[in-house]
Amino acid sequence: MALLHYRRIERRRTGRAALCINMLVYGEHASGEKFRYWTRSIGVSGHGGVVLLESELRIGQTIQVMNEYNGKKASAKIVAVRSTKDGQVQASFEFVEGGDKFWSMTFPPAGAKPVRRFLPRAVEGN
Repeated sequence: MALLHYRRIERRRTGRAALCINMLVYGEHASGEKFRYWTRSIGVSGHGGVVLLESELRIGQTIQVMNEYNGKKASAKIVAVRSTKDGQVQASFEFVEGGDKFWSMTFPPAGAKPVRRFLPRAVEGN
């Protein structure tokens, strides 16, 4: 019996791209204290992204994000928070509203296979 590759079916809604864009992340902590971070994205998708933060936010917290490149703003929700070995905090978020064209790029549809690149064959010398 042949083994199937565990990634045979792509489960993401859209593909991801490693894209660094300067962003402003702002909102309010549960205590009522306002925060404002100039940061950058480290990964993006059509439905959200991952940013580096100075302090942890809680999962489910609503934030506002602004793309410095195109000036677009969107409302987002924190869905995961991770600490890196460097002591940085990575927060994954998904757009709640205003995420259309936030990244100024088009993402492939869910389940799309990557484009195959054909490399020219080496020509043997005569």
